[in-house]
Amino acid sequence: MTQHVHDEDVVTTGDGPAPPAAEPDRPAPSPRVAGTIVACFTALAVGVSVLGGDLLNPPASTADGDYEGETVELMIPLAEGGGTDTWARFVSAELTEAVPGSPGLAPENDDGGEGILGTNHFMSSARTDGTEVLVSTASTVVPYLLDVPAVRYDFSQLRPILANGTGAVVYARTGAGVKGVEDLVDRDKPLVFGGIAATGLDLTTLLAFDLLDADIDSTFGFEGRGPVNLALQRGEVDIDYQTTSSYGPAVDPLVEDGTAVPLFSLGQVDEGGEIVRDPNFPEIPTVVEVHEKLYGEQPDADALATYRSILALTYTYQKALWVPEETPDEAVELLRSTAEELGADPAFQKSAAEVLGGYPIDASPDLAERIGEAYRVDDDVREDVLELLESDYDITID
Repeated sequence: MTQHVHDEDVVTTGDGPAPPAAEPDRPAPSPRVAGTIVACFTALAVGVSVLGGDLLNPPASTADGDYEGETVELMIPLAEGGGTDTWARFVSAELTEAVPGSPGLAPENDDGGEGILGTNHFMSSARTDGTEVLVSTASTVVPYLLDVPAVRYDFSQLRPILANGTGAVVYARTGAGVKGVEDLVDRDKPLVFGGIAATGLDLTTLLAFDLLDADIDSTFGFEGRGPVNLALQRGEVDIDYQTTSSYGPAVDPLVEDGTAVPLFSLGQVDEGGEIVRDPNFPEIPTVVEVHEKLYGEQPDADALATYRSILALTYTYQKALWVPEETPDEAVELLRSTAEELGADPAFQKSAAEVLGGYPIDASPDLAERIGEAYRVDDDVREDVLELLESDYDITID
């Protein structure tokens, strides 16, 4: 590197430039002055650090009715590409776009332990400023209901933003000798039900079979309802259920060609706590109606109460979005009210029809009360379910 020196800055001698003149010695500062200087620099450093921290990590604006500049992190505790993942990404993208400030959206899939691990992580580490949201589905709700030891989350310590239900219809193959609901009982050979896991969404259907005292044996381990439907077509299983979104493409063709017959819907729980016909299947009777047809009376009151409780958990409020309990009221209300307005928007209803399966977004002001009541399962209900799992399916939950 070339150094440029101006002539006026040097003094020459016969032998070349003379060294620069030494500066006069400066007296060392007194201890008191030195201490003052150090204190000033320390205060300045602390101030810059705090100010810089605030600039780099400003407090969330969610409590003032505006999400501008924020990013909502969405915890999806199941694998990408599944029904819950598709639902969660669609609904959350629409919601964040509609929220004042239009925050960004960052979905994260944590699919360990069939949804339990990701939900555990959210419960232990989620921020409480309204920028972290959890997705729940039957896969995470049923283990909570059963007090599975791996569960470290508690829905009573979360606040719901919105919920969405779905439905299901039980059907059987006619090649197994099933023409109607009368063929569910007093059989020479039990029907074979194809299941995924008794402690997941299948539980509601198993309770329906128990309510009807149907002659059914179950085999579990299928990877999804699609494989069960194919197994039924091959004659490997006899009876199955499909949820609303898949019933049309998976079952309607079988009904039309006479290889399958619909038997009953699992039903829906209305605002009065009664089991009613599924609005998507108004011509198909509920399991309660089938019981009355087979036996001439309502099911046992305790058994019906257990079924109703699990039906609400797994279908009427099957999927939901939640935030931590400590989230500011203003942020919770902003998200909820935005979801309520979104759900009433005809344009959204049209675009969301397939993803929502024909069931409305539930974000009414009393959602927290209703869903909270549904999730407060009585000990008697829990014991009934545990007893059924142990006695009929050899499943014990310690």
